[in-house]
Amino acid sequence: MKKKKIVPGRNHHKLARKIRNDALIYIMLVPVLAWYIIFCYIPMGGITLAFRNFRFDGGLWNSPWVGLDNFGKMLSDKEFLNAVKNTLIIGIGGIIFQMPCAVGLAILINELKGKYSKKIFQTVVTFPHFISWVVLAGILTNLFGSTGIINQILDAIGISSVSPLTNPDSFRGFIWVSNIWKEIGWDSIIYIAAITSIDPGLYEAAEVDGANRFKKMLHITLPGIRSIIVIMLILAVGQIMTNGRFDQIFNLYSPTVYSTADTLDTYIFRETFTKGSLNFGYSTAIGLFKSVIGVILITASNKISTAIGEQGLF
Repeated sequence: MKKKKIVPGRNHHKLARKIRNDALIYIMLVPVLAWYIIFCYIPMGGITLAFRNFRFDGGLWNSPWVGLDNFGKMLSDKEFLNAVKNTLIIGIGGIIFQMPCAVGLAILINELKGKYSKKIFQTVVTFPHFISWVVLAGILTNLFGSTGIINQILDAIGISSVSPLTNPDSFRGFIWVSNIWKEIGWDSIIYIAAITSIDPGLYEAAEVDGANRFKKMLHITLPGIRSIIVIMLILAVGQIMTNGRFDQIFNLYSPTVYSTADTLDTYIFRETFTKGSLNFGYSTAIGLFKSVIGVILITASNKISTAIGEQGLF
């Protein structure tokens, strides 16, 4: 068997020819790469601030090193530990309650028969996503606050007033429910798209075999979107420490519910800006802690998904 001759420079010519043929695609990638380099990779130099005592006269690069002092302070701070606990509870609760609701809504929309009724219903449930939490928090406060409309009605009919916004025991539940109402329609879009990719012939064959709508949903629809559900679950687990709820909690919580509502994001904001310390090194250390835990969570969840035979992210 003859060996192929390796012609020097042939691979380079092939690569250059491929780049020329796909030049437009590479040009389109330039803005994306530039965005990531400028806003994601270059700012990573600021991570060193977690090991410094930031001083305005020294700036980022000339502030004195303090080693692991910021991390020591972080782990000995009871408010920080409470914020970690609240972040995990709120984040995990959001996954447990919100994701099944989004999947169920996607299946419900798919089962609607009328073309226009399906579009109208999807538009109605998706619309709250576009309402700012600043606006929505004002509406919810006027409705459910201590002096809100709901409590005024309860007082008028002789029932003692209650407010989930000032009650530590019910605040987390209120956060979960309000976020589900706001985001369930938006979250369901990706599941609806996954459902539309299922072969219609499977439904026709199941109908011939006598399967009703519930059995078709159970044995065709859910298995058909299982891989998407797993991927979205992995992404959600990786975001537990950030969970994207700063706007919601910051605009709804108050000192009376700090014990159950204060998350890492709100804790960092208060520690950095409202207490007057402006200890950016300490805040950066907490941010780095969040990132490391997030990487560990997403890697572990991806490993578990591949171990049980599901398709992971990587």
